Amino acid sequence: MRLNTETMLEAYRKMFCIREFETATIDLFLRGKIKGAATTYNGMEASAVGVCLALREDDLIVTNHRGHGHSIAKGADPKLMAAEVMGKETGYCKGRGGSMHIAAFDTGSLGAFPVVGSGIPIAVGAALAIKMKREERVVVPFVGEGATNTGNFHESLNMASIWDLPLVLVVENNQYAVSTHINDVVKIADLSIRAQSYGIQGVRVNGFNVLDVYEAAKEAVEQARRGAGPTLLITESYRFEGHYAGEPQVYRSKAEIEEYLVKDPIPLFRKYLIEEKLVPDTTIDFIEDETRTLIKDAIDFAIESPEPDPLTALDFIYA
Repeated sequence: MRLNTETMLEAYRKMFCIREFETATIDLFLRGKIKGAATTYNGMEASAVGVCLALREDDLIVTNHRGHGHSIAKGADPKLMAAEVMGKETGYCKGRGGSMHIAAFDTGSLGAFPVVGSGIPIAVGAALAIKMKREERVVVPFVGEGATNTGNFHESLNMASIWDLPLVLVVENNQYAVSTHINDVVKIADLSIRAQSYGIQGVRVNGFNVLDVYEAAKEAVEQARRGAGPTLLITESYRFEGHYAGEPQVYRSKAEIEEYLVKDPIPLFRKYLIEEKLVPDTTIDFIEDETRTLIKDAIDFAIESPEPDPLTALDFIYA
């Protein structure tokens, strides 16, 4: 079942919002306004938005080091996101998390876990708690394809499988784990085949098409919600930027990047909406202008926000 026009416009708005947020993040990083690294989501927007469209407000997600897009897709406030990225007191984690450790509990985001694959066991634990409480909620951890070669991935999938946990593990195959291409470390072309080892459903989908992602995610989420077990969902995508903002990217050619740029999910979805006569281009232009203003206001809010008071450095430490 396809989305109605209003929901598709909301999907476009969120995809465009993620792109604008990440573009602003790159600019801030290159101007020395962000401490540490900034890993961005450009090119992968259809994956997060398509999946999160299939979720309810009370469903949970777990993100990774490239998690800005996931959080925004689940409903996080760009102002609080920007403030956290800049390490400000007004951020989601009061400046303690920064770019790669944002948790937005009010939206159902349990947090970002930058160590590869480390968020999957957290998601399995949350899914187990939900099942024990007999709640009809679903947990979605997002990881990159590099995580599929970790023990966390295999042990967690096995546990989710034997207990039929309400989990949809989304692997975003953007082709590179830092600088290592997936073909150099995995023999199989279709990572969803790995689900067969655990007797669960494995699905592979075009991660550049938000509607295709939504359809696959909706089926997987509904299956998990009714107690029929987890799904391994692979979204085939590509990151347009380097592993981090400003990276030299010596491991891939400009020709390769240009080959994938024509699959950019945002202009492709815009074209679809117009060509299918779902909305006029003026409506999309308005959404884009409104979103640019939203992100500008978010960045201004972050820049003007105070730094955390050094005297509070030990606050929120529980061990």
